[in-house]
Amino acid sequence: MWDKYTQVKQALADMGSVLVAYSGGVDSTLLLKAAHDALGARAVGVLALSELVTPPEATAALAVAGEVIGADVVTVEVAPLSDPAFVANPPERCYVCKRLIVSALLAYAHEHGFAVVADGSNADDLSDYRPGARAARELGVRSPLQEVGLTKAEIRALSRALGLPTWDMPSAACLASRLPYGDPVTAAALAQIARAEAALRALGFRELRVRQHRDVARIELPPDAFPVALAHREAIVAALKAAGYAYVTLDLQGLRSGSMNEPLERK
Repeated sequence: MWDKYTQVKQALADMGSVLVAYSGGVDSTLLLKAAHDALGARAVGVLALSELVTPPEATAALAVAGEVIGADVVTVEVAPLSDPAFVANPPERCYVCKRLIVSALLAYAHEHGFAVVADGSNADDLSDYRPGARAARELGVRSPLQEVGLTKAEIRALSRALGLPTWDMPSAACLASRLPYGDPVTAAALAQIARAEAALRALGFRELRVRQHRDVARIELPPDAFPVALAHREAIVAALKAAGYAYVTLDLQGLRSGSMNEPLERK
Protein backbone atom coordinates (compact mmCIF):
# COMPACT_ATOMS: atom_id res chain seq x y z
CA MET A 1 0.00 0.00 0.00
CA TRP A 2 2.70 2.49 0.97
CA ASP A 3 4.76 1.43 -2.04
CA LYS A 4 1.84 2.38 -4.25
CA TYR A 5 1.50 5.74 -2.52
CA THR A 6 5.21 6.40 -3.09
CA GLN A 7 4.68 5.57 -6.76
CA VAL A 8 1.79 8.06 -6.91
CA LYS A 9 3.93 10.84 -5.48
CA GLN A 10 6.76 10.03 -7.89
CA ALA A 11 4.37 10.06 -10.84
CA LEU A 12 3.04 13.44 -9.74
CA ALA A 13 6.56 14.82 -9.26
CA ASP A 14 7.44 13.66 -12.77
CA MET A 15 4.53 15.68 -14.16
CA GLY A 16 6.26 18.90 -13.09
CA SER A 17 3.00 20.65 -12.26
CA VAL A 18 -0.54 19.34 -11.85
CA LEU A 19 -4.10 20.55 -11.55
CA VAL A 20 -6.09 18.15 -9.37
CA ALA A 21 -9.79 17.73 -10.12
CA TYR A 22 -10.88 18.08 -6.51
CA SER A 23 -14.29 17.33 -5.03
CA GLY A 24 -13.47 16.86 -1.35
CA GLY A 25 -14.25 13.15 -1.54
CA VAL A 26 -12.05 10.32 -0.28
CA ASP A 27 -10.12 9.77 -3.50
CA SER A 28 -9.51 13.32 -4.69
CA THR A 29 -8.51 14.41 -1.18
CA LEU A 30 -5.78 11.78 -1.02
CA LEU A 31 -4.64 12.75 -4.51
CA LEU A 32 -4.47 16.43 -3.54
CA LYS A 33 -2.47 15.51 -0.44
CA ALA A 34 -0.01 13.49 -2.53
CA ALA A 35 0.27 16.24 -5.14
CA HIS A 36 0.85 18.91 -2.52
CA ASP A 37 3.54 16.80 -0.83
CA ALA A 38 5.22 16.04 -4.17
CA LEU A 39 4.97 19.42 -5.87
CA GLY A 40 4.11 22.09 -3.30
CA ALA A 41 2.80 25.25 -5.00
CA ARG A 42 3.08 23.57 -8.40
CA ALA A 43 0.02 21.50 -7.43
CA VAL A 44 -3.38 23.16 -7.17
CA GLY A 45 -6.84 21.71 -6.66
CA VAL A 46 -9.78 22.89 -8.73
CA LEU A 47 -13.31 22.52 -7.41
CA ALA A 48 -16.01 22.73 -10.08
CA LEU A 49 -19.11 24.47 -8.74
CA SER A 50 -22.58 23.91 -10.17
CA GLU A 51 -26.12 22.99 -9.14
CA LEU A 52 -24.81 19.44 -8.71
CA VAL A 53 -22.72 20.43 -5.67
CA THR A 54 -24.41 21.62 -2.49
CA PRO A 55 -22.92 24.63 -0.65
CA PRO A 56 -22.13 22.54 2.47
CA GLU A 57 -20.18 20.06 0.31
CA ALA A 58 -18.16 22.86 -1.28
CA THR A 59 -17.47 24.52 2.07
CA ALA A 60 -16.30 21.25 3.63
CA ALA A 61 -14.05 20.47 0.65
CA LEU A 62 -12.37 23.87 0.78
CA ALA A 63 -11.84 23.59 4.53
CA VAL A 64 -10.09 20.20 4.28
CA ALA A 65 -7.84 21.38 1.46
CA GLY A 66 -6.79 24.57 3.19
CA GLU A 67 -6.82 23.70 6.88
CA VAL A 68 -5.71 20.05 6.82
CA ILE A 69 -3.62 19.66 3.66
CA GLY A 70 -2.47 23.27 3.27
CA ALA A 71 -3.05 23.11 -0.48
CA ASP A 72 -4.38 25.87 -2.69
CA VAL A 73 -7.79 25.25 -4.26
CA VAL A 74 -9.51 27.46 -6.79
CA THR A 75 -13.11 27.20 -7.93
CA VAL A 76 -14.50 27.29 -11.45
CA GLU A 77 -18.16 27.69 -12.35
CA VAL A 78 -19.69 25.18 -14.74
CA ALA A 79 -23.28 25.06 -15.96
CA PRO A 80 -24.39 21.53 -16.92
CA LEU A 81 -28.04 22.57 -16.76
CA SER A 82 -27.43 24.87 -19.71
CA ASP A 83 -26.63 21.84 -21.89
CA PRO A 84 -29.77 20.17 -23.33
CA ALA A 85 -27.85 16.91 -23.75
CA PHE A 86 -27.25 16.80 -20.00
CA VAL A 87 -30.74 17.94 -19.00
CA ALA A 88 -32.28 15.13 -21.11
CA ASN A 89 -30.57 12.70 -18.70
CA PRO A 90 -29.53 9.90 -21.07
CA PRO A 91 -27.46 6.92 -19.87
CA GLU A 92 -24.43 8.89 -21.13
CA ARG A 93 -25.29 11.85 -18.89
CA CYS A 94 -22.04 11.56 -16.94
CA TYR A 95 -20.06 11.58 -20.18
CA VAL A 96 -21.66 14.87 -21.18
CA CYS A 97 -21.09 16.41 -17.76
CA LYS A 98 -17.52 15.20 -17.40
CA ARG A 99 -16.53 16.63 -20.79
CA LEU A 100 -17.95 19.97 -19.70
CA ILE A 101 -16.10 19.96 -16.38
CA VAL A 102 -12.80 18.65 -17.75
CA SER A 103 -12.87 21.19 -20.57
CA ALA A 104 -13.13 23.95 -17.95
CA LEU A 105 -10.23 22.45 -16.00
CA LEU A 106 -8.10 22.08 -19.10
CA ALA A 107 -8.75 25.71 -19.99
CA TYR A 108 -7.66 26.78 -16.49
CA ALA A 109 -4.57 24.57 -16.68
CA HIS A 110 -3.58 26.01 -20.06
CA GLU A 111 -4.13 29.59 -18.90
CA HIS A 112 -2.10 29.16 -15.71
CA GLY A 113 0.66 26.89 -16.98
CA PHE A 114 -0.16 23.55 -15.40
CA ALA A 115 1.19 20.60 -17.36
CA VAL A 116 -1.34 17.92 -16.38
CA VAL A 117 -4.90 17.58 -15.12
CA ALA A 118 -5.34 14.58 -12.80
CA ASP A 119 -8.38 13.04 -11.14
CA GLY A 120 -8.96 10.66 -8.24
CA SER A 121 -10.26 7.61 -10.10
CA ASN A 122 -9.17 4.41 -8.35
CA ALA A 123 -8.62 0.79 -9.36
CA ASP A 124 -12.10 -0.30 -8.26
CA ASP A 125 -13.69 2.18 -10.67
CA LEU A 126 -12.59 0.04 -13.60
CA SER A 127 -15.30 -2.52 -12.78
CA ASP A 128 -18.18 0.00 -12.75
CA TYR A 129 -20.20 1.71 -15.49
CA ARG A 130 -18.51 5.10 -15.66
CA PRO A 131 -19.03 6.99 -18.93
CA GLY A 132 -17.57 10.06 -17.23
CA ALA A 133 -14.25 8.25 -16.86
CA ARG A 134 -14.23 7.60 -20.60
CA ALA A 135 -14.67 11.33 -21.26
CA ALA A 136 -11.79 12.13 -18.93
CA ARG A 137 -9.50 9.65 -20.68
CA GLU A 138 -10.44 11.02 -24.10
CA LEU A 139 -9.43 14.51 -22.96
CA GLY A 140 -6.08 13.34 -21.57
CA VAL A 141 -6.78 13.41 -17.82
CA ARG A 142 -4.40 11.28 -15.75
CA SER A 143 -5.56 9.03 -12.89
CA PRO A 144 -2.46 8.37 -10.76
CA LEU A 145 -4.27 6.39 -8.05
CA GLN A 146 -5.73 4.06 -10.65
CA GLU A 147 -2.47 3.82 -12.56
CA VAL A 148 -0.67 2.31 -9.57
CA GLY A 149 -3.60 0.04 -8.65
CA LEU A 150 -4.79 1.69 -5.45
CA THR A 151 -8.18 0.33 -4.36
CA LYS A 152 -10.82 2.20 -2.37
CA ALA A 153 -9.97 0.23 0.77
CA GLU A 154 -6.28 1.09 0.42
CA ILE A 155 -7.11 4.75 -0.19
CA ARG A 156 -9.18 4.84 2.99
CA ALA A 157 -6.38 3.17 4.96
CA LEU A 158 -3.78 5.59 3.62
CA SER A 159 -6.05 8.56 4.30
CA ARG A 160 -6.52 7.47 7.90
CA ALA A 161 -2.79 6.98 8.42
CA LEU A 162 -2.10 10.42 6.91
CA GLY A 163 -4.63 12.12 9.20
CA LEU A 164 -7.13 13.04 6.50
CA PRO A 165 -10.64 13.41 7.97
CA THR A 166 -12.17 12.06 4.76
CA TRP A 167 -10.89 8.53 5.39
CA ASP A 168 -14.30 7.25 6.53
CA MET A 169 -16.44 9.59 4.44
CA PRO A 170 -19.32 7.73 2.76
CA SER A 171 -18.98 7.35 -0.98
CA ALA A 172 -20.76 10.14 -2.79
CA ALA A 173 -22.14 10.84 -6.24
CA CYS A 174 -23.61 13.93 -7.83
CA LEU A 175 -27.26 14.74 -7.19
CA ALA A 176 -28.24 13.96 -10.80
CA SER A 177 -27.51 10.29 -10.12
CA ARG A 178 -30.66 10.17 -7.98
CA LEU A 179 -32.89 10.57 -11.04
CA PRO A 180 -33.90 7.73 -13.41
CA TYR A 181 -32.45 8.04 -16.89
CA GLY A 182 -34.89 9.92 -19.10
CA ASP A 183 -36.30 12.11 -16.32
CA PRO A 184 -35.10 15.68 -16.96
CA VAL A 185 -32.40 17.05 -14.69
CA THR A 186 -33.77 20.35 -13.39
CA ALA A 187 -32.67 22.76 -10.71
CA ALA A 188 -35.94 22.13 -8.86
CA ALA A 189 -35.42 18.35 -8.82
CA LEU A 190 -31.82 18.69 -7.61
CA ALA A 191 -32.85 21.10 -4.85
CA GLN A 192 -35.63 18.76 -3.72
CA ILE A 193 -33.26 15.79 -3.53
CA ALA A 194 -30.72 17.90 -1.61
CA ARG A 195 -33.40 18.95 0.91
CA ALA A 196 -34.50 15.35 1.42
CA GLU A 197 -30.97 14.03 1.95
CA ALA A 198 -30.11 16.90 4.29
CA ALA A 199 -33.20 16.04 6.35
CA LEU A 200 -32.09 12.42 6.67
CA ARG A 201 -28.60 13.46 7.71
CA ALA A 202 -30.15 15.72 10.34
CA LEU A 203 -31.86 12.61 11.70
CA GLY A 204 -28.45 10.94 12.12
CA PHE A 205 -28.04 8.88 8.93
CA ARG A 206 -24.59 9.12 7.29
CA GLU A 207 -24.77 6.71 4.36
CA LEU A 208 -27.83 7.27 2.21
CA ARG A 209 -29.36 8.08 -1.14
CA VAL A 210 -32.78 9.51 -1.94
CA ARG A 211 -33.69 8.29 -5.41
CA GLN A 212 -36.43 10.42 -6.93
CA HIS A 213 -39.13 8.70 -8.99
CA ARG A 214 -41.41 11.65 -9.79
CA ASP A 215 -43.40 12.12 -6.55
CA VAL A 216 -41.92 9.01 -4.88
CA ALA A 217 -38.80 9.14 -2.70
CA ARG A 218 -37.00 5.78 -2.64
CA ILE A 219 -34.62 5.83 0.32
CA GLU A 220 -31.50 3.67 0.17
CA LEU A 221 -29.79 2.94 3.49
CA PRO A 222 -27.38 0.22 4.61
CA PRO A 223 -29.49 -2.75 5.80
CA ASP A 224 -28.10 -2.44 9.34
CA ALA A 225 -29.73 1.02 9.48
CA PHE A 226 -33.21 -0.35 8.73
CA PRO A 227 -34.18 -0.81 12.41
CA VAL A 228 -33.22 2.79 13.13
CA ALA A 229 -35.17 3.98 10.10
CA LEU A 230 -38.27 2.10 11.18
CA ALA A 231 -37.95 3.45 14.70
CA HIS A 232 -37.94 6.96 13.20
CA ARG A 233 -40.50 6.20 10.51
CA GLU A 234 -42.84 9.05 11.31
CA ALA A 235 -40.04 11.64 11.43
CA ILE A 236 -38.62 10.41 8.12
CA VAL A 237 -42.01 10.51 6.41
CA ALA A 238 -42.70 13.98 7.74
CA ALA A 239 -39.29 15.28 6.66
CA LEU A 240 -39.50 13.91 3.13
CA LYS A 241 -43.07 15.04 2.64
CA ALA A 242 -41.93 18.48 3.76
CA ALA A 243 -39.27 18.23 1.04
CA GLY A 244 -42.05 17.80 -1.50
CA TYR A 245 -42.61 14.06 -1.96
CA ALA A 246 -46.08 12.51 -1.94
CA TYR A 247 -44.84 9.00 -1.14
CA VAL A 248 -41.89 7.79 0.94
CA THR A 249 -40.42 4.28 0.53
CA LEU A 250 -37.48 2.31 1.94
CA ASP A 251 -35.61 0.18 -0.60
CA LEU A 252 -35.25 -3.31 0.92
CA GLN A 253 -32.16 -4.02 -1.21
CA GLY A 254 -30.33 -1.37 0.76
CA LEU A 255 -27.78 1.23 -0.25
CA ARG A 256 -25.82 0.43 -3.40
CA SER A 257 -23.78 2.56 -5.73
CA GLY A 258 -25.21 3.09 -9.19
CA SER A 259 -28.61 1.55 -8.55
CA MET A 260 -30.06 3.68 -11.34
CA ASN A 261 -27.88 1.63 -13.73
CA GLU A 262 -29.69 -1.60 -12.86
CA PRO A 263 -32.37 -1.19 -15.57
CA LEU A 264 -29.55 -0.79 -18.12
CA GLU A 265 -27.95 -4.00 -16.90
CA ARG A 266 -31.23 -5.91 -17.22
CA LYS A 267 -31.58 -4.71 -20.80
